[in-house]
Amino acid sequence: MSAKPIHPGRLPENVAHFVRLLRAAGLPVGPGHTITAVRALAAVEVTARRQFFWALHGTLVSKREHRHIFESAFRLFWRDPFGADEALSALLSRSQIPVEKPPSRAPARLSAEDESATRPAPDHSREAPHEIPLRLAWSPTEVLRTKDFEQMTPAEVIRAKEAIRSLKLHLRPVLTRRQEPDPRGRFIDLRRTLRTSIRTGGCPLPLQRKSTRTRRPTIVALCDISGSMESYSRILLHFFHALTNAADRVHTFVFGTRLTNITRLLRDRDVDRALDRIGTTVQDWYGGTRIGASLQAFNLHWSRRLLAQGAVVLLVTDGLDREGGDGIRAQARRLRKSCRSLIWLNPLLRYRAFAPRAAGIKALLPEVDEHRPVHNLDSLAQLADTLSGRGGRGAGRRARLG
Repeated sequence: MSAKPIHPGRLPENVAHFVRLLRAAGLPVGPGHTITAVRALAAVEVTARRQFFWALHGTLVSKREHRHIFESAFRLFWRDPFGADEALSALLSRSQIPVEKPPSRAPARLSAEDESATRPAPDHSREAPHEIPLRLAWSPTEVLRTKDFEQMTPAEVIRAKEAIRSLKLHLRPVLTRRQEPDPRGRFIDLRRTLRTSIRTGGCPLPLQRKSTRTRRPTIVALCDISGSMESYSRILLHFFHALTNAADRVHTFVFGTRLTNITRLLRDRDVDRALDRIGTTVQDWYGGTRIGASLQAFNLHWSRRLLAQGAVVLLVTDGLDREGGDGIRAQARRLRKSCRSLIWLNPLLRYRAFAPRAAGIKALLPEVDEHRPVHNLDSLAQLADTLSGRGGRGAGRRARLG
């Protein structure tokens, strides 16, 4: 909800406009629902965000599958109820709300994941020329592979999520300190050799060999879900769901103003059910960002148990911190010393003129091993190739200030 107090005289008008937005998004609401919602708000404290939200939710949402659209529309509209922002003017083109200037683009705020939960399946026979194959890296649709997630239409977001869901990722094995029996190993296993020689009385002496054991690396993902990451975090959670179900050593955390472990939720094979549970469990969606405090919480409570065996940490954030970068450098340095590699995935790198000007970016940049873009399917494919050992570091920038 906006920080500005809502004048009581404008509240019924704003509720009517909000109902129009829901109706344009596909919810079966009308004038009767508007009257009921205004009466419900009169019975609660409208300055309390939770009471305000649930009063509207209880009167305007009649089916469970409509909940996602309502939540997205609520975040959009009540962020600035006095103006007609881009998303509102795009969705309410038939309403009487005055629009001072046409929107520069039609944002997918009420995203495909919300629409797909409430609307019937699209007719793919009309979209046959735009279909993509299951393999993410081999998509012939060049525009879709290189298109920014923020610029995608709802139909394109659906196809992008299908491509991510079908991604097959094989993590590159890493060497451990332990060894295992291997007939062609480079090391002689003295213990097994002496044990075997007992059977023959020490003559002849068959040499037993061993080699270094390998295992899949541990992957730890820390994903920013603040308001500035809204267009990317939902799609990236689909990628982390695919990653979690492709390996057994993947741990995922999300953070805005606090850190939340969602690893167990992502292990559900049904991605829609997993994300629905995550949306219910996580309480700080699309708010501010406290990067330093979140990294400190991870270092204090999770790093010792998850990073003890040389894990690779994927830090997904744009580096915009509401606390001005306070504590980021020290916590990022500690995190980097605890893991094998710290990779920063930053959607702002999609801009060629990107420069480290924000305080959070300046504090974080010197403490990471690699700085990569993460804004389209191509960037996810390159990250998957790197984790699988099929690609080098050419797709990312070596972290440095300059």
